Amino acid sequence: MKEQFNPWHDVTPGTNLPDVVKGIIEIPKGTRAKYELDKESGMLILDRVIYSSMYYPANYGFIPKTYCDDKDPLDILILTQIDVVPLCIVPAKIIGVMRMLDGGEADDKLIAVSAGDPSVNHLNDISELPPHTVLELRAFFEDYKKLENKAVVVEDFLGREIALEILQDAFKLYEETFEG
Repeated sequence: MKEQFNPWHDVTPGTNLPDVVKGIIEIPKGTRAKYELDKESGMLILDRVIYSSMYYPANYGFIPKTYCDDKDPLDILILTQIDVVPLCIVPAKIIGVMRMLDGGEADDKLIAVSAGDPSVNHLNDISELPPHTVLELRAFFEDYKKLENKAVVVEDFLGREIALEILQDAFKLYEETFEG
């Protein structure tokens, strides 16, 4: 019997790390559907429909072969001019990180731009984003769970260097947890 393919464990995170990383999209930009990777099957599951009349401001997913203290792969928001279909692999350039607390626990979101989208791939650091884009990301993540009576605190937006340190830590924790 053939083992089931799981994008978290079976997709390489990239061959040109850390310059370009592969992000696997769970949630396309512009939707209210909160899809999550079912860790056991590798399929997507509809976790819920966002209670608020808000829409994801960026394509949202994870980086394969990473692991974080929240028991999930490392989250990534990939900025691009299009809505990317779920389970699509998007080569992306990390430009920063949004540090946040979800229910009191650390839940960092790397911020990246699609390496194949000329409308954004010239950006190299979060400081180059239009200020309104950062405000949109902050507002979405601070507000999207309010009607569920859950607290999310966006602490700070930090640059590429810190984001790459977080990525390396997530690779190391994955290796220790699943391969060590």
